[in-house]
Amino acid sequence: MSDQPSIKTLKALREAEEKCTRCPLYKNATQVVPGEGPARARIMMVGEQPGDQEDKKGKPFVGPAGGILAKALADAGIERKTVFVTNAVKHFKFELRGKRRLHKRPNAYEIDQCRWWLDFERTIVRPDIVVALGATAVRSVSGRPFTINRIRGRLLPLPGGGKMLATVHPSYILRIEDEADKRVQYKRLVADLKVCARALAKAA
Repeated sequence: MSDQPSIKTLKALREAEEKCTRCPLYKNATQVVPGEGPARARIMMVGEQPGDQEDKKGKPFVGPAGGILAKALADAGIERKTVFVTNAVKHFKFELRGKRRLHKRPNAYEIDQCRWWLDFERTIVRPDIVVALGATAVRSVSGRPFTINRIRGRLLPLPGGGKMLATVHPSYILRIEDEADKRVQYKRLVADLKVCARALAKAA
């Protein structure tokens, strides 16, 4: 990051991200979707990538998964407006199925190329806890592929300071068809987020 020392604010970062051509995803996306939230948030939530709604609006977590996340944060006692939300990959990757744009998982190259921007976000915001929502986010935050269930719900130290907590992406809960299972998995997500709330309360 030393060749771009001018990126020291979220505004400058957004302007730089708008010109990003580090991987081919920018070619088909409507626009870049930068992170959003307080410049000194204690919690940073990192998802996989923007979805269809996020791509159209240019804001992270404004679609159905964002609604689940906002509710889970509230149920965990965390104010949504105090959290910085972003994604491991900043452009929407999709495949066309008729007129529908269906989400397509970013590959390792795309994740690693976009990690550049996440590193800037973490340097500027300096969160105490980075919540990695799903396997793509875990790889981007930690630099290593982990199985979510192996590390889920635990605070793990990150190089350079701060801690990471891994949990599922809210879109996973949306895809569950069995209502009883959906309720169980939602409660597990809230329980994971409560680990963050307790840790921050202790450190306050």
